Amino acid sequence: MATLEELGLAGAPREDPLTYPGAWPAASGVLHGDRWLPPERLVYADRSPLLAVGSNACPGQLRHKLAEFGLGSAPVPMVLATVTGVGVGVSAHVSRMGYVSASPVEAPGETVSLFVLWLDRRQLDVIDASEGVPLPDGNFRRAWLPAPDVRIELADGVALPGVHAYVNRHGVLRDGAERPRAHPGQRPLLTELLGACAELRELFGTTPEEFSARARGDAGLCARGTRLFAERNWVMASGLERHL
Repeated sequence: MATLEELGLAGAPREDPLTYPGAWPAASGVLHGDRWLPPERLVYADRSPLLAVGSNACPGQLRHKLAEFGLGSAPVPMVLATVTGVGVGVSAHVSRMGYVSASPVEAPGETVSLFVLWLDRRQLDVIDASEGVPLPDGNFRRAWLPAPDVRIELADGVALPGVHAYVNRHGVLRDGAERPRAHPGQRPLLTELLGACAELRELFGTTPEEFSARARGDAGLCARGTRLFAERNWVMASGLERHL
């Protein structure tokens, strides 16, 4: 048993946006307050499986979100899985947290390692709220991604029948062609985006630090940045919209 601080997992991108998506664990475990515990098992039939493609896989961020609603000490199993059919793209919106987040994209044949969070009802409600799911103008919608469209295989060889994931209602950013842009981390992403668009620099400054500082908490400016992504024809569908 170790603390998040000892493992370098305590930081939350909500407090330091340029660290997004935050530090991820090296293996499966259970987040329990400020501690990281060995997993008891890999499947929790009484909980809902949620695929984490961004900062929800960061224990410090997850603890921060749950603590806002008094659930910071409730255990959350986080199980590393081999995922086929889903990749990690870039959300086509600017977050009021001061970063541009990750979003799942359809990726036939592609295999990545991602965490599955096993959440109880109250925890799932909190994470839904953090993603704007209850709101008609929220940025994400929670979808059920079923097998065999998506394969979620755990370390013991068990394949899940499906998994929940947050699909961005704005779509995702393209890479300059007809493929979704990959999320390289916040600093390199913002450097690339600012370097490619003078209008974006006018709104958010010339450096990732300026971008983050201006975007943080400014809903109107974030909305303008989100519209600019679409106006520049940088946006495409994630391919997962059919599951909504």
